[in-house]
Amino acid sequence: MMSNMCVDATTRAAFDLGFTCTVIHDACAAASLEFNGVKVPSDKVHASFMAALGAVYAEMITTEEFNVHSAL
Repeated sequence: MMSNMCVDATTRAAFDLGFTCTVIHDACAAASLEFNGVKVPSDKVHASFMAALGAVYAEMITTEEFNVHSAL
């Protein structure tokens, strides 16, 4: 799943529709991007989108946290 495409759009839309959202941040990734001559490495793209989503729209968890929670 692309952090800066499907994950971002889906999480924001779900939040706007009243859903409580959780993103498993280490189960998605991003590609490197370029804007106005500035090259942004993939890890920075991913971190930026996860930070923005985690600030307002979703609880951010790891795959390990998800596995522990779902085993209960």
